[in-house]
This record gives sequence, structure tokens and C-alpha cells, in this order.
Amino acid sequence: MKKEFIAALIVLISFSCSTSSLPEQEKILEKKVNDLLARMTLGEKVGQLNQLSGSVDLLTGPKSHHKNFIEDIKRGRVGSVLNAAGAANVRWLQQMAVDCTRLHIPLIFGRDVIHGFRTTFPVPLAEACSWDTSLVRRTARAAAVEAAAAGINWTFAPMVDIGRDARWGRVMEGAGEDPYLGSLIAAARVRGFQGNDLSAPNTILACAKHYAAYGFVEAGRDYNTVDMSEYKLRNVVLPPFKAAVEAGCATVMHSFNDLWGIPATGHEFLIRHVLKGEWGFKGFTVSDWGSVGEMISHGHAADTAEAALRGITAGCDMDMESQSYIRSLVTLVQQGKVKESLIDDAVRRILRMKFKLGLFDDPYRYCDTVREKQVMMCTEHLDLALEAARKSIVLLKNEKGLLPLSKKIKSVAVIGPFADDRRDPLGNWAAACDPSRTVTLLEGLRKKLGKETTVYHAPGCSFDRPDRSGFAEALSVARRADVVIMAIGEPWWMSGENNSRVFLSIPGVQEELVEEIIKTGKPVVVVLHNGRPLCIGKLKDRVPALLEAWHLGTRSGDALADVLFGDYNPSGRLVCSFPQAVGQCPLYYNGYSTGRPNYHNEQWSTKYIDVSNDPLFPFGYGLSYTTFEYSAISLNHTSITSKDTLKAGISVTNTGKYEGEETVQLYIHDVTASLNRPVKELKAFKKVLLHPGETRRIEFSLTASDLAFWNREMKFVAEPGKFILYIGKNAAETQEVSFELK
Repeated sequence: MKKEFIAALIVLISFSCSTSSLPEQEKILEKKVNDLLARMTLGEKVGQLNQLSGSVDLLTGPKSHHKNFIEDIKRGRVGSVLNAAGAANVRWLQQMAVDCTRLHIPLIFGRDVIHGFRTTFPVPLAEACSWDTSLVRRTARAAAVEAAAAGINWTFAPMVDIGRDARWGRVMEGAGEDPYLGSLIAAARVRGFQGNDLSAPNTILACAKHYAAYGFVEAGRDYNTVDMSEYKLRNVVLPPFKAAVEAGCATVMHSFNDLWGIPATGHEFLIRHVLKGEWGFKGFTVSDWGSVGEMISHGHAADTAEAALRGITAGCDMDMESQSYIRSLVTLVQQGKVKESLIDDAVRRILRMKFKLGLFDDPYRYCDTVREKQVMMCTEHLDLALEAARKSIVLLKNEKGLLPLSKKIKSVAVIGPFADDRRDPLGNWAAACDPSRTVTLLEGLRKKLGKETTVYHAPGCSFDRPDRSGFAEALSVARRADVVIMAIGEPWWMSGENNSRVFLSIPGVQEELVEEIIKTGKPVVVVLHNGRPLCIGKLKDRVPALLEAWHLGTRSGDALADVLFGDYNPSGRLVCSFPQAVGQCPLYYNGYSTGRPNYHNEQWSTKYIDVSNDPLFPFGYGLSYTTFEYSAISLNHTSITSKDTLKAGISVTNTGKYEGEETVQLYIHDVTASLNRPVKELKAFKKVLLHPGETRRIEFSLTASDLAFWNREMKFVAEPGKFILYIGKNAAETQEVSFELK
């Protein structure tokens, strides 16, 4: 019981210290929370820690086992409901809690609003390729407005896991492989969801997930184990979570994996020491679906009671769906195995957010059916969906300037299983999406080209079955067209949770269909639909033009038509390295030098014998319809101290014939340090829009804190020594200069 006593003591000390220096408004809030807490029975407190699913149609985990859902709400045994939506439905459930419980405590309603609600934006991995944090914030804001109108006041987003293994299906939910860019995007999503005032009826609580290291599951297999050093944890995994907390994120979700042999849901170091201790996190944490109870399967708890004890002791505040807390905590307190102060701390955190949401002032503020009808898929949100989709597209290849296509073209063949599919562009985790409103690629092209151009269409094949019966029709329409646009890829359900893949090829006979179309001699443009990096080396070599379209959301077809025909110059840049072969996974740009670096022709060096170490497409990569030329880098100092600011400048010129946007990227390398440092680390970037012939001077500023890292004593320090600074188009195409930190 020593650990439980220490945890309880930490909770008591931190609470007493925190209330003494609070601003007046916060003191008033804390008084309300404590007054209510003082009136609650132990059973009522534990009820606040219990979250149950409110819909069997919206399961986001194993099937629920509770049979008395409504009765539990009326008895005060539920603090939050997930997967219930619709203003009228939420009002009905909320009324059960408010009218039937002794203290009339309202429920929080949560849902996975990952990349839009009814209006669907690009999947997060795609949207991150915009490198536009303002856009990310605005799409999260629009998603919050729609979700809040449907009764939701809590989203289980953003997912801020660093993802470096394309086999793991959940890479589609995150922002890629880089902790710096991932941190900026995490903060932007939090600010978008939560707005400036949580009491406003169009804001929702954000939830940074999955805490922590879920993106490093072994072999890329979902729910698998994780083992890494604290050095990697501090320098790679935790920065986006810390950025989310610093942005005011209200909640944090624990991950399914174990770390150092301890399930994340019961990981006292992660939760109490780092999150609630070092970072001073004042929100509340929630398990992932059933993960408190799953500590039994991990072999970390013998039964439900021990799982509940380990969860609450570690600092997991709310139990999603396992019902371990509601079944065991009262008894554990009565037996003296759990201090009631631990329960009080968790309840206090949850009540605090309910007050901040304004639910005690008006429990039905999120239940406005009139507003629900007004905001869903409104013009403003649909326009934003188009902007986001355009900016998420990455041009991977454009041989001999095939793209953009001329609008004077007489005929186009649109071939492939995704050409006229309404569900796939919405991607996985598409919340309350409405496929009937999706603009398909075929529709977008027909709207764009009008009656002057003949647009042929043939699916050609399925996306996953070995059926070639549609080849003949596809070849027929291809021969009649001036250009062929192939819409192929990975269907939406092949990425996302529990969709790990061993083979990262395009499924089915789609690539075979492309080969047959190429034989017609017609120019071929491939539009790739997918939720993760795929191994497309053969495709890259065979087709003249290749667009990475991801899953772009409601306005997918309009955005693709704009890019294909030059009304928008693609500006997306990859946030994940594309492997040549799945055997390279995990693959990322910011790895470490070894004692035998890859010298290409040197036999005894770190390399493969059948494929180079290089990615097919590197981090930060993306083409434009125009070209950009970079000047040499200039520095204001070649040596700085901890008090100085280093300024690095470069001029960028648009040397092509189209207006275009370039993402200028700055990386550093700490040459010699107490611990091995990455060969390159992104530290800054700027997007610049240039007219043909225009030159713009770009300047970056770095201080010693930008050079710091967590050392072996787990202190965040900038060590003196030589650094290399890189500026370029992507992680592989850079020029360099050196400087020194004194």
C-alpha cells in the first residue's frame, strides 16, 4: 500500500499548492467543484469516473456488455457517454442524468470527431501534408461547431502519436513522423476544437491521444507491445503531447500498448510523474476503450479489482467501457486498498471540465435542433473542405509537364475502382459522414470540363478482388480518350485502427490494370487514394504523372479536378517517408548515424543488399507545376552563445511559369553530443507564395533552446559544439552551412 499512499499524498499536496495562487475566476471555479464534491457520496464519485457507450451502432471497440445503460444513468453510475449523437437524442439522455440523479450532475458526451463531423475533411495524415497550421486549426474549429450542434462536447482527438511504420494502420490519424511538425499540428487542432472559451456552445473538449508511444508498436501491429528508451520517449514521442497540454488541451487518452512492461493505462511514471507532475496538467485522463480491464490480459492485473486499483493509482481518471471502476472502486476504498483522495482528485478534474463547459448553467446548451440543422454541411464548411482537400494533395511525379491538363482536351477516360466511389474519399474514422454528399472524382471532372469535353468512365476492377472481367471495358474507353486518369489505391477500411498490413502494395489487380492501360500508348495520370504510405516503386517508374490524393473528404472530386486541370497548383509536402519496400519499415528521415555509416559502395556499412537505404519519396517531398531556385544560405553569426539568436537567410525564386507555393524547410544536425543525435531534425519552415519570376527573402531565427534535447540525466539542455544547418525543398534535397554553439 506504500505506492497508493505516496500517490495520494502527491495528489493532496499538488491540490493545496495549486489553489493558493489561482486567479480569482479559477478560485471561484475550484470552490464550486469542491462544494459539489463535498456533497457527493463515494458511489456518486465513482459514477463520475465511468464512461459507457450510448449506441450499439457506433461501437469503436469490442462490443459493450452493459445491459442497464439507462438505469445506470438514472442511478448516477455514469459520468460520461460516448457514441451518442444528435441534439434530440443527447437531450433525452442528458435529461435522465439531470432530472433523475440526486445532485443533478450533467453528462459529458464524447465521440471520435477525427477529421470533421458531417462535413468531412481530409484524413489527418493528408491534412498534415498541407504544412498549414492555420488550416488545421480552422478545420478542427468547423468540426467542433458541427459536433457541438449534434450534442457532442468532447472529441477523442487529436491523435498526436508519431508514426514511423506504414504497416500500422493508425498512421492515417496522425501528423506523420516528425515531432516538431507533429507538435505544431497538435497544438493547432487543440485550439481549433476548444476555441477561446469552452463555455461557448460551439466548442468541445479536445483529447490528445494515445498517451504514450502507441505509434511504436512492434512490427507495426496494432495493440502490440512497445519498448524504447526514455531518451527516445522524451525526444520523439512526448513533444506533441506536451505541446497539446501547453495549448490548453482539456483531456488526454491513454494508449493500449505497454511501455517498459507496464500498460500505459496503469503507467504511474507517464501519468502522475510526467503528465500531471512535470507538466502540471489540470485536465482529466481517460482510458481507451476497455483498456483498464485489459490490464488483466496484459498480465499486469489478476482481476477487475486489481485492474481498477492499478488504473486509479497510476492516475487514469475515467474508465471507458471496461466498468472496472464502477464494479470495484467503492469496495477497494472500503477495504483501505485505495485512498479516497485518489478518487476525489479524478472526480475534481472531471467536474472542473463540466463546469468549464457551462453544463451546470445549462445542461442542454449542446442540444439545439435548430442550430444542428443550420450548421451541418453549411456553405462555409464545404468551402473549407475544398480548401483543405486542395492543400493536402501531393504531386509525386510529373514527367515532361504532363500536368496540368488542358481544359481544351477533347476526351478523358476516368478509370479505376475509386473513380466514382462516394464512401472511400471520406476515409476511416469519418464520424457522422454523409457519403451522399461526397463529390467523386468523376463528378468533379464532369463539372470542371462541362459539355465541351467527353468524359468516359469504367471501373475496370475492384479494389481488392482478383476479378479482371472489367479490363476489356476499361481498355475500350482508354483507347477512345486523349488522356487516362486512373483512380486506384487502398480502400478506407484498410487503414485506421486494427488495420495493420504486412504488404504495402496496392491491393487486388489494380496495378495490373494500370499496366494494361499503359500498353494503349495513352498518357496516364495515376491518382492514388490511400490512408498510409504505400510501396509504389513500380508504379512510379511506369507512369508519367502521379498524384497522392489520400482520402480527401467531402469535396475530394472538386479538389482533384482543380489540381488536374491547373486551377490549383499542388503545394502539399509529405509528412511521412514512402518506403521502396516494406522491409525498410519503420522508415523515417531523422534517424541516427552509426559507427559504420552507409557509404553506398563500402561493403561493411549499414545497408541492405537488395534495396538502397533511401526512401522512394522522402519526408518533406512534393512537386509543383512551377520550379523554385534557392540562393546560398547566409548566417548572421558563425558562432553563438546561449543568449544569442542565429538568423539564417535564403532567397527563393519562382523560375517557372505558374504561380506557386513553396515550403522552405530548415533542419539542423548536432555533430557531436553526449548522446547520439539525429542526422537531421526539422526545426522551422515557411510557406511562401511566389509569382513567376518573383524572388522572396526568407529568414529563420534559432536560439539555443531550438538546439536542446533531453540528455542522459533527462534534462533538457543545449550542449556546446558544432552544428550543421540545412535549408531545402525536403529532407533529402538541402544545402548546408555550419555554426557553433559556445
